[in-house]
Order: sequence, then C-alpha cells, then structure tokens
Amino acid sequence: MQQQIGSIEFELLRKPIKHMRINVLPPDGLVQVVAPHSFTETAIRLAFIARMPWVKKQQQAFQQQARQSERQWVSGECHYLWGKAYRLEVMEHSGAHQVRRGKDNYLQLWVRPRTSAANKAKVLQGFYRQQLITEVPKLLEKWLPRMELVLNDWRIKQMKTKWGSCNIEARRLWLNLELAKKPYACLEYVLVHELVHLLERKHNDRFMAYMDRFLPDWPERRELLNRLPLDDLKVQNI
Repeated sequence: MQQQIGSIEFELLRKPIKHMRINVLPPDGLVQVVAPHSFTETAIRLAFIARMPWVKKQQQAFQQQARQSERQWVSGECHYLWGKAYRLEVMEHSGAHQVRRGKDNYLQLWVRPRTSAANKAKVLQGFYRQQLITEVPKLLEKWLPRMELVLNDWRIKQMKTKWGSCNIEARRLWLNLELAKKPYACLEYVLVHELVHLLERKHNDRFMAYMDRFLPDWPERRELLNRLPLDDLKVQNI
C-alpha cells in the first residue's frame, strides 16, 4: 500500500512482527515501512516522522552513489569479481561455455557464436556461483567452530532485497549471488551476520554484542559493502 508523509512516499507492508522497520532501498532510495498488524495508522505516521531525517539522509546517500552501467555483455564492459574491476572479453568458440580469468585484469567469456545476451549472462552467473561454492565452505570451516554453531545447510540465490538471510528453524543460510562481485571481506561480514542470527534472532543490543565479539571491524565492512557501485538490484543495508 502506497503512503505519503510530507515529500516522502513509501510502501507500507503489514506483517506479524512486534516492531516497525523502515528500509531505504538502493538504487533509488525507495522507502519501505514494515509495521505490525497491531499498529494504527497514527502510530505508523508518528514513528515515521521521527525517522524522517534519517530517511532523507539515506536517500541522499543513494543519489550520490555510483551506479554500474547497464549490461550488454559485450567486450570492454566492466565487471567485478571479489571487489576488483575486470574488463569483459567475449571470445567465440565451438566448445562449452565458460569464463576464464585472462591477463591484464580481463574476464574472458567463452561462448558459441550467436549466443544471446541472456545466455551470456547465465554463463557469468554460473561463474559467480562457482566462486561462492568454492569460498563459502572455507569461511564456514573457520566460523562455525569459533561460534560453536551447527548449520544444516547453506544455499545461493539471486536476491533482490537482501545480501543474505537465515532460516533459524531449519538452520539454513542463504547468500546472495551478487556477493561474488564484492570484496571477500564483505562476504565474510554477511556470512557472520547471518550466523549470529542463530544466536540472536533480532537486531538488538545482544546481536550487536555478538558482532563486536566475533567481527570487531564489522561496521567498516558493512560500510564498504553498502558504498560500492550499485547494480539494478534493490539490496537493503544490513
């Protein structure tokens, strides 16, 4: 449901939660309010007005943030891997589709002639997925013993509004495919953040204390993740 207070429009969602949340989403600063079913319209408006300075500050930050150019999947484009910029080099051959890291900061996309842009994108997504499949188990091997946790499963998917999520009941971790494009320190931050939810469900003082204990530089990692060039996804800050 669309609402407006002053000059700010926002999407209002009702969920079975205890506390109201306000999300300002990249890339354009879309505002989303998630409120408990028990909150009245007046309570929502008062809570929103109290946070308006913060909302405006977040929107202004997104407006100033760099954007990645629209993808055409052609040679010369800039693509990211672990936070490093690479030039895409499209190579045609008759063999299987694949991606290789070439010399001089090039990513070579090997595809068959007349491969569509959509299929080129799928090949690169598969490459990014494999990068995460290689690196995430190393991080879990490091962090699960330190945090004295047991994780039943972890998976990768393209997510539009989150860098990661944790199903506490199933003890399953989800990670955004886009994390393979971000610095490795950002992947570790998101993974630890989601694992901490197995110790504390809410983003409260206890949660923050766990983050300070396990990953003292987490605010710097979060800032790095959220200030990097944005793509078309509307991924919220965590």
